[in-house]
Amino acid sequence: MRHSKIGSVMAGDVVSAGYGTPFKDVARLLSEHRISGLPVIDIDDKVIGVISETDLLVREAEAPASYRPQPRFRLSWARSSARKSRTKATARTAGQLMSTPPVCVHAENTIAEGARRMAEHKVERLPVIDDEDRLVGIVTRRDLLQVFLRPDDEIRREVIAQVLVHTLWLAPQTIEVDVENGVVTLAGALERRSEVPVALHMTREIDGVVAVLDRLTYRVDDSHLRPTEQALRGVADDWLRKL
Repeated sequence: MRHSKIGSVMAGDVVSAGYGTPFKDVARLLSEHRISGLPVIDIDDKVIGVISETDLLVREAEAPASYRPQPRFRLSWARSSARKSRTKATARTAGQLMSTPPVCVHAENTIAEGARRMAEHKVERLPVIDDEDRLVGIVTRRDLLQVFLRPDDEIRREVIAQVLVHTLWLAPQTIEVDVENGVVTLAGALERRSEVPVALHMTREIDGVVAVLDRLTYRVDDSHLRPTEQALRGVADDWLRKL
């Protein structure tokens, strides 16, 4: 199944900072470009960290207003967290302010992979890097959401081509495919029961599909057959074994 790549939605003109960029310059870059974060790069354009508005706010919030004696005993994780907070509280440069290691994606990653990485790490933007970790772009949540702006007729054409014709080896008119606001309805009779989950699963994987409504039936119930007895064929065989 073909998916849209990060490279197709990323912005190539990236606002970034160097390790030694002063704190105030970082704040100015975020303000002038109206962005919530930026990557930090070294002299070879390799991404070494990221800075968000939260990092700047932590710096201000943690700045010592008055002397407070530190507890004598702390757990190791607490000591590590405290050291990081103190570093950011006194940060004067991007290198001292940035969070590491940076969470990045490659241009060849799919939009789905980028979305999962954002969700896992709870970030709003991801630097896009090449095979040598050099910065080539930036992708935001808004960029990834563009996939859901695909026209319904474009989604329908891909369902027919990729699922019905290419995978299940069916004539385009065999199954009725209706798409409304990204919701795909599949209706009609397939030859085998085992083909139903293949059709549903692959349709859900298509970029821009919000949901899939199952109105499929089948002519032959092959669920009682052992895999060696099934007349498996073509690309559908691989999908049946994966489900």
